Parts: sequence; structure tokens; C-alpha cells
Amino acid sequence: MDLDAYIDAHSEQWRELEQLVKRSRLSPDEVDRLVDLYERVGTHLSVIRSGSPDPQLVMGLSNLLARARRRAGAGRAFVWGDLLRFFTRSFPASLYLMRRWWILTGLAWIGLAFVLGGYLVAHPELMVRLGTPAELQRLVDHDFEDYYSSDPARSFALRLVLNNAWVAAQCIAYGVLGFPTLSVLLSNCYNVAFTGAVMVNHQRAGLFFGLILPHGLLELTGIFVAGGVGLRLFWSWVAPGARTRMSSMAHVGRQSLGVVLGLVVLFAVSAVLEAFITPSPLPSFARVAIGAVVWLAFLYYALVVGRAAAATGATGDLDAEDRGEELISVD
Repeated sequence: MDLDAYIDAHSEQWRELEQLVKRSRLSPDEVDRLVDLYERVGTHLSVIRSGSPDPQLVMGLSNLLARARRRAGAGRAFVWGDLLRFFTRSFPASLYLMRRWWILTGLAWIGLAFVLGGYLVAHPELMVRLGTPAELQRLVDHDFEDYYSSDPARSFALRLVLNNAWVAAQCIAYGVLGFPTLSVLLSNCYNVAFTGAVMVNHQRAGLFFGLILPHGLLELTGIFVAGGVGLRLFWSWVAPGARTRMSSMAHVGRQSLGVVLGLVVLFAVSAVLEAFITPSPLPSFARVAIGAVVWLAFLYYALVVGRAAAATGATGDLDAEDRGEELISVD
């Protein structure tokens, strides 16, 4: 084997691996490249050893491979560190910077739900058009309460997470067009208002709020966040501000993707509440109190932790932060 020719053919990859090993921080793509080069250089070392071994070259490549193996492990640690950074900086910063959108969305949703519910309570004849008296009575007597214990708690919780995450993803994805997001929110609002009106008309308001509030405070807030973010995405191209329309949409779109991932965790917590706390034999005030504490903890996370994260320059746009761009607030 012509050792000099072999070195010339592959030395560029060795130098690239050396550069990656020396870097203090690697992106996920760079970690993948480091692992790929590690495997290639390992093959090169085997060929050199079996052909015309050069002790100095063999020792140098062996040392490089040992360092690359340790660096690959550090790269995997970076992924976990990045996940920690997401939940301590990026996600809460996104929630804080978009707070006006999801808070106003929530207030409008709640106001409309009470208006619709109040109207149905004042006009019970309208309910007959939406269900037979027997169906409405069955909803009051059994269906509404039994829903929360209809399946084993674990499978019920998993189904709730998937369903809520899907609704949130729709709210955000449809945000490009704006009106479909409003449609999802209105449909959800009507369903809650209708069920509440039926329960109130049958003197079961205590049961309704006792069952919906323990998990609903957090769950509905998650829906409000998704709806607000979706509407913010729509507004990003309607009124892009200092950015171009494409840049504004790309920036808010990357923030929105992060919010979807964060909301999965929020919905997992609300699903645990709905599957284990809502149908529990605890008195209503205790169940509602547990839900309220968890909800207030989320508000603290979004508004206090989020404010602190935003003050350090975090926006939830990881791509822009990693490139060191000048970031523009979406307040």
C-alpha cells in the first residue's frame, strides 16, 4: 500500500474530525458528523495497521479516535442540556412573549362560553333541538360523570394527551390562515357551553364545575395558548413589523413549533389530573384546589419564569438564538 497516497486521500477527514473534537459545543448535526467521521477514521486506522504500519501515525490516529469517542458522549450530553435549556428558557420565554395573545384568547373564550351557556339556560327549548329529552337526561344522570371513569386511568390519560395535543397542533397549524383556528376554538367553546347549560338546567351545576375545574383550568389554558399562538402566527404575515413577511412567519413559526412540544408536557399533566384526580372520591373543593394549585404553578412558570428568561434574550426561536441574530420581541 502506498502510505503517502493513502494519507493524502484521507488526511482532510482526519483534520475535520480533529476540529470537531476541539469544539466546546456541537450542534446535533455536528454530533452526527463526528460519529460518521469516527467510524471512517476507525476504518482508516485498520487499513494502515494491516498494510504498512507507521507507529507514529497509528498512535496519532488512535489518540484522535479515543478523544472523538469521548467527545461523542459529550455531544449526547449536549442534547440533554439543550432539552433542559428548552424547558428553563425557550418554552417559558415563548409563553411570556406571546402572553397577550393567549390571555386575550382565553378571556374571549370564557366570556363567549358564559354568554352561550347563559343564552341556552334562558332558552331551554333550544336544547330540545340539539338532543331528545331522554338523551339530555342521560347526559345529566350518567354520561357526563361516567366519562371520567369510562376507561382505565392510564389508557384514558394517554388518550387525553393525544387528543389535546392534536387539538393544539390544529390551532397552531391552522394559524397560517387564521379563521380555521377560530373555528376550532369556537367548536370547543360551544361544546363546553352546551354541556354546562344542560347541567345547570337540571340543577347539577355543582357537579359540572366540580368535575371540569380540577383538570379544565390547566387543560383549557393549554388550548388558549395554542389558539393564541395560532393567531399570532396569522398576524405575523398580516403585520410583520420590522421584519419581512417571510422572516416574520419563519421566526414565529419556529417559536410555535417549540410551544407545541412544550404543550405536550402541559397536556400530560392535565391528563393525569383528569384521569386520577377528577374521578377520585375526594370532595369537590379538594379536587378543585389541587387543580387550581397546578394551574397557578403554570401561570408562575409562564409569566414569572418566562419573564426572567426573556430578559436574558431568550425568545423560543432556538435557530435564531444559536446563530446569534438580533431578536425582535413579539409583544
